[in-house]
Amino acid sequence: QLQLVESGGGLVQPGGSLRLSCAASGGTLDYYAIGWFRQAPGKEREFVATINWNVGYTHYASSVRGRFTISRDSATNTVYLQMNSLKPEDTAVYYCAAAVRGFNLITPGGYDYWGQGTQVTVSS
Repeated sequence: QLQLVESGGGLVQPGGSLRLSCAASGGTLDYYAIGWFRQAPGKEREFVATINWNVGYTHYASSVRGRFTISRDSATNTVYLQMNSLKPEDTAVYYCAAAVRGFNLITPGGYDYWGQGTQVTVSS
């Protein structure tokens, strides 16, 4: 059973940066598409970014494109989300997720495994 653990969240000022990590155990991420989602209080979980390295595919939500970068390190079985130029509206709990199938990757229903989330707060 694949398990995902996020880390790297915290409090950052507007314009600052954070790097989130998603470490996997119980399986190799090489066989999955990995996505990042976020959920702010009172809002639905929304897509942030996804990577499927088997087909060289990455995709970002328009709200984060150009500021966030998703990447992976196969040696450590970890996926990262580098977040730059952070804004207060980026405040949310961030989740990573793994998909067995390589489609429907911009909706939560396309993913089979989820981490517990890490809080990101952007505030001065």
